[in-house]
Amino acid sequence: MQVLESNAGHPRAEARLGGSDADRGDWIAHKFGGSSLADASCVRRVGRLLEQLSGQRQVIVVSAMGGVTDALLALTHSAAGRDPGWPAAFSQLRDRHLRACNELLAEAAEESNAWLVLQFAQLEAMLQAIAVLGVAGREALEHIQGLGECYSAQLLCAHLRSGEQSVDCLDAREVLVVGDGDLGVTVDWEQTGSRLAEWRLQHDAPRVVVTGFIARDAAGRPTILGRNGSDFSGAIFAALFEAGELHIWTDVDGILSADPRLVPEAVPLPSLSYHEAFELAYFGARVIHPQTLTPVLARNVPVLIRNTFNPDFPGTRITADSRPSAAPVKALTLCAQMAMLNVEGAAMIGVPGTAQRVFDALRRADISVVMITQGSSEQSICCIVREAESARAQSALQAAFEPELQRGQIQAVTLATGLSVLAAVGDGMAGTPGVAARLFGALAHARVNVRAIAQGGSERNISVAIESRDAERALRAAHASFWLSPQTISIGVIGSGKVAAALLGQLTDAIPRLRRDSRLDLRIRGLCNSRAMVLDALGANAGDAVGRLRESTLACDLEQFAAHVHTDHLPHAIIIDCSASDEVASHYATWLGNGIHVVTPNKQAGAGPLHRYQEIREASDHSGARFRYEATVGAGLPVIQTLRDLIDTGDVLQSIEGVFSGTLAWLFNRFDGSRPFSELVREALDLGYTEPDPRDDLSGTDVARKLVILAREAGLPVSIGEVEVESLVPEALAGATSAQFMQRLAEADAAMNARLERARRNGQVLRYVARLDSQGAASVGLAEVGPEHAFANLRLTDNIVQFTTRRYSGNPLVVQGPGAGPDVTAAGVFADLLRVSAALGARL
Repeated sequence: MQVLESNAGHPRAEARLGGSDADRGDWIAHKFGGSSLADASCVRRVGRLLEQLSGQRQVIVVSAMGGVTDALLALTHSAAGRDPGWPAAFSQLRDRHLRACNELLAEAAEESNAWLVLQFAQLEAMLQAIAVLGVAGREALEHIQGLGECYSAQLLCAHLRSGEQSVDCLDAREVLVVGDGDLGVTVDWEQTGSRLAEWRLQHDAPRVVVTGFIARDAAGRPTILGRNGSDFSGAIFAALFEAGELHIWTDVDGILSADPRLVPEAVPLPSLSYHEAFELAYFGARVIHPQTLTPVLARNVPVLIRNTFNPDFPGTRITADSRPSAAPVKALTLCAQMAMLNVEGAAMIGVPGTAQRVFDALRRADISVVMITQGSSEQSICCIVREAESARAQSALQAAFEPELQRGQIQAVTLATGLSVLAAVGDGMAGTPGVAARLFGALAHARVNVRAIAQGGSERNISVAIESRDAERALRAAHASFWLSPQTISIGVIGSGKVAAALLGQLTDAIPRLRRDSRLDLRIRGLCNSRAMVLDALGANAGDAVGRLRESTLACDLEQFAAHVHTDHLPHAIIIDCSASDEVASHYATWLGNGIHVVTPNKQAGAGPLHRYQEIREASDHSGARFRYEATVGAGLPVIQTLRDLIDTGDVLQSIEGVFSGTLAWLFNRFDGSRPFSELVREALDLGYTEPDPRDDLSGTDVARKLVILAREAGLPVSIGEVEVESLVPEALAGATSAQFMQRLAEADAAMNARLERARRNGQVLRYVARLDSQGAASVGLAEVGPEHAFANLRLTDNIVQFTTRRYSGNPLVVQGPGAGPDVTAAGVFADLLRVSAALGARL
């Protein structure tokens, strides 16, 4: 039998702890956390799991039952503070273990019960002594903290023996010797290996249950390995037993791509490298502790993170080299409660030793630095530290640089609190261009300001300091940007008319497909109209939302509605305005300025007051939030996009002409003299082609608004009052009620017939046409066009737009298709929604 010696601080196997070289690696180490051993049923589950793996030789490291270590620590402090309630808390803790023992072992519980009663009697005596003294020394405190592991190890061992399994129970304090080093707890591998070898001479069972978390120091006094020390114990004993693998059993399906409490869509990672796991562990990823991997790293022992409650799931495998993934970033983690210290002064530029003084001062104050950044100008050094230590850190730096501060050579040592550190981790980041750009782009789209940035030379970690109030939104945005989860967008819909209803129906049908095929998670979280609103996750029932809105008693409040849609826990928000309200349009600039994207078929913003339109554009440009309004002109036709493409590619606009009203297109396609014009208007109203009051279509105002929108898109500052509009509403009927107008509309038939006959004599047809020239002269009205003209051959409710440009001068560019109706208008809005989603990183 040989012992384990140290090799640069890592264990190296010089010989075996029993068995031949043929047995090398046939031990498997298992470590079970407190949630896996929380009560008798959990212990039974662990026993069944180990029995299923009975072909292995097993070293089984256990934590205390869930919550016991905290309870023991609280008991000790209560006794030291002479709190009269500690005896009752002690009794509860003792009864919990005795109850678990009786449930677990039934008739065979007598011996274990007696052992537990004795152990708790000794604990009670210690607590009474502490209560008398009014203080708990470090040795007593650490001894009591580690008792939970002793209790759970004995219970598990007794349970396994009751099944006639050969098991030995090892109190780690018998063999594990540790000390304190500059980098934390260090293992005396030589002495520990020697002690374990001697212990194994007397205990050669193929299963060994070991207490985690506890050890002895060089003087033989009981001590602990620190928080999460049971994981560290698992790695230590995996190394000591030369285990082929270390399985860490917990209550989740492995290491996840993000904290599932913040990102519910986080997914288990099938594999990680040791280095990736180190990075994630340091920045607070759950499941694994930074120290855990150190003992197994030198021996290249695979570590598996598995779920006690879902043992069939393979979990996460941690090895020297992990399997490559499709995305360069494997996981993101968030470290909260951070603060930023900034030492700034022009006198620091080019002065050697300034950084050393900063770090020396923090080291003397026992402050751990999480992140460091320094600009190439050397004018400032920024350190991220834990918020609880930040005031002490600031005082240490002020003292270290007091002479320079007094002379004004250093301007200030400033402190900013309320920060979090977001870290993106992945071996695939190394040598992959654009990773930082994608991360910062995602944060920018989510309106998250970055306070400090750090990236190591290994390129497997990019860390950013951000405001804690933005942290959850930042995490979700970054997680989606690397396609680790669907891109999530919060949506609020305004309006309850036909377009809104059609859009909600289209979304209901498309959302499952978009989530499955494009990893786009559209969440409809609110609906409102001028009277009421529904603030709820409408989800798959979005198609029924209009009915819910009719029943809602919650009055419409656009500020409250926007705040609900722009929730902190979702990275992106879009308001879709399907109303025709000028009041709603007046909120666009504010919403865009706050980072809420706006999609709308509402023409009030694009054709309303010029100063308001300019404010909307400025707010969008400043915040980066998108303002999309394609459906304001041609419903589902790509009219605005075509115009933008022409202008953006350097073409010069000469004129725009078009038939922009599906209603008027239908009327003049049908108006051939065989039926009176008034009769056609009534038919169009019955078919739903017109607004409830047909004068809204016949007045030409709607067409004029569309022309103004196109003019402004072309860079021409045209207002609605500057458009020459020919109304088809007789002046005598302008002030009548809607019913009166329809009754008297026949009064206009003679004039319309006269216009038709004149056009026929000229060999032409009537069309209601909008025109804009390059100087901004705009008009809409009834025009005669020849049979060869594109406008003469429209079908039904077709819209048509003709762009004459420098490139398309002899043969104008024409966009034609259905330009009216709730379904095509909703489709145009939906298309704009998807364009915004794509700009935010959705794979479309």
